[in-house]
Amino acid sequence: MSDSVNTVLQASELYRKLSDTASVQDITLNLNRGDVLGLLGLNGAGKSTILRMLSGTLIPDSGEITIAGYSLSEQPLLARQQLGFLPDQPPLYNDMRVTDFLTLCAKLRRVPANSVKTGVADVLARCDINDVCTKRIGQLSKGYKQRVGLAQALVHKPAVLLLDEPSNGLDPNQMQGMREIITSFSQDHAVIFSTHLLNEAQAVCNRIAVVHEGKFIHEDTMKGGDSQLEDLFLNLTKDRPQASVA
Repeated sequence: MSDSVNTVLQASELYRKLSDTASVQDITLNLNRGDVLGLLGLNGAGKSTILRMLSGTLIPDSGEITIAGYSLSEQPLLARQQLGFLPDQPPLYNDMRVTDFLTLCAKLRRVPANSVKTGVADVLARCDINDVCTKRIGQLSKGYKQRVGLAQALVHKPAVLLLDEPSNGLDPNQMQGMREIITSFSQDHAVIFSTHLLNEAQAVCNRIAVVHEGKFIHEDTMKGGDSQLEDLFLNLTKDRPQASVA
């Protein structure tokens, strides 16, 4: 149920044609502060496309998106200031040092000049990357690059955080750290992330949406244990053809 006071993201009847045989359609959702919504689906189900539309990097053919009260189509700059986005390929400058890159990101996100240094220090600590803060990004392991990508999405304290496969490339300890970051951030904000790891969704989410062939085929609050979620997911997706939506 949507709470108009706490609602930070609204999407209504989003549709995007991708080819003659693939589209994302009828995507409607409301996200409140404190919500962590997991997008679950097989590879190619449409999870990444949905996140790209919500982030404003892919314009829907129809439908409306509102972020923290700002229309993404009519007030794109104001709406995007309220968003943090980590795509499946982190947007990094490999020749830059970590601290310099995050400082640049903070300035691009219009963090007040007197808050840039403390904001960067906060995400360095939160994402546990202080030990590599003076290294060039290109020298980092895949797991560290993923955490730097998360830090750039958090540095301006957005109302909504969008994460595409955030645990990609992380070892088990780093995955646990990622879950703790998402949980702590969501206390005053909202998070949507895509994953095919059911135990990750179980550990972090309070809501789930199962995506198949570009549609939500099931939405619910999180309840039950790992085995119940696995049974639900398998029952919803078994005998369905592998989708071809990104």
